[in-house]
Formats: sequence, C-alpha cells, structure tokens
Amino acid sequence: MELKDRVVVITGGARGLGLAMAERLGSQGARLVLLDIQAEILDETCQALAAKGMDAKGYQVNITDEAQVEQTFAAIKADFGALDVLVNNAGILMDGMLIKARDGQVSAKMSLEQFQRVIDVNLTGTFLCGREAAAVMVETGSRGVIINISSLARAGNIGQTNYSASKAAVATMAVGWSRELSRYGIRTGVVAPGVIKTEMTDAMKPEALQRLVDMVPVGRLGLAEEVAQAVEFIVANDYFSGRCIEVDGGIRL
Repeated sequence: MELKDRVVVITGGARGLGLAMAERLGSQGARLVLLDIQAEILDETCQALAAKGMDAKGYQVNITDEAQVEQTFAAIKADFGALDVLVNNAGILMDGMLIKARDGQVSAKMSLEQFQRVIDVNLTGTFLCGREAAAVMVETGSRGVIINISSLARAGNIGQTNYSASKAAVATMAVGWSRELSRYGIRTGVVAPGVIKTEMTDAMKPEALQRLVDMVPVGRLGLAEEVAQAVEFIVANDYFSGRCIEVDGGIRL
C-alpha cells in the first residue's frame, strides 16, 4: 500500500512512539488521525505536524470506553470517508512484583486494580479500536491494515505480569484477525519493540542505563524512528499479514 493520501489512525499518537510513527508516515503523504486521551498535548502535536506540512487531525478519546471508541470511529468515517491504516500503539506500564515476601511472610501483592488497569488500556483498548477500525474498513471498502504494537516483554518478564500478558494477547489477536479479516482484504501485523530510547530511559541513572545497554547485542538502545520504520514496512508490503516484526537489537529476556 502506498501511503500518499491514505487515512492513518494512530492511538497514543500525541507523543513518544506514536508521534514518531506519525512523523514517518506523514512524511510519506499519509493523512494522519491521532487519538489520545490528553487533549492539550494532542492539539500541540497536530499543530506541530501541520507546521511541517503534514495533514493531521486529533480526536480525544479514552480507548477503554466502548461508547467513546464507537463515537470516535464513526466521526472518522464521517470526516474522512475511509480508514486505511490503524496502528494500535496506546499503552501504559504499571510494573510490580506478583508478590513480595520475606522469611515466609508476604508483605505485598500486585493489586487487581494494578493488573486490570494495564489490561484495560493495552488489551481492551486495542480490541475496541481494532474492532471499530475493521468495521469502518469494511463499510467504506477500504482494503486496510491493522497493526498492533506488542513488546519484547510478551515472552514474559519479571515484574510485568500485567504488561507481559497484555502484550502477548495483542500479538495473538493480530494473528487471529489476519485469518478472520482476509476475506475483506484487510491485513494485520505486529511490531514488538525491545528497549527503546524514551523520556524514561533518558531520566535513568547512567550506571543503570549502561546495564540496560549491555543487555542489547547491538550495543545500544533502539530509536523510536526504527520502530516507526517497521510499521511503515508492514503497511507498504502487501504480502505481509499476521506476523510479528521484532525490533529489539537481538535482546532476549
């Protein structure tokens, strides 16, 4: 699929990986539709992209709210008349150990709220947006692409029961969708980033950051632009569906 004039929806598109994806796909002429819960940041991002000559429109939405998601995708359908690409990028971290214990006494447990909040955003939000995007694609005759952003942590990682479970699930959902939606000409894909340079890594102590870098065979952190490049590849390659691209520098948990 060529990106010029294609309608591309990116959840969590106001900053971070979502913004990097928007900039890369927008530079190819895509019409950007950014979804985010933070209205002020969303407006600033759309203005910044417009200043670079990109076509960008933002919609504030809580992707865990079914009614809001349905209304948002109905608005996108009405405003654009098509939906060619959805990137399910929005996600959160609320790390913690399953339990903490000492001398046979349990002192703390991951709360249900801590577990459920991550599942709600990362998994349920991806499900709702994927479902509504697929419906719009079918109704408008768009032979589109749905891409879920997973993670290296989908293999399971200490302190990330909630996050790992959510990222494994969004990867497997994309496989199922590739089989279900192929009859409508809709492809799917997954990108699983490893350790990517972000505001969080920038704020780490130098020694902690170096330990993280030392785990990566290529010897450095990944860049948001490199994740965006993988997203672009999935969109561009019409023979790609139901598979995962790992952008992790060779690291294994």
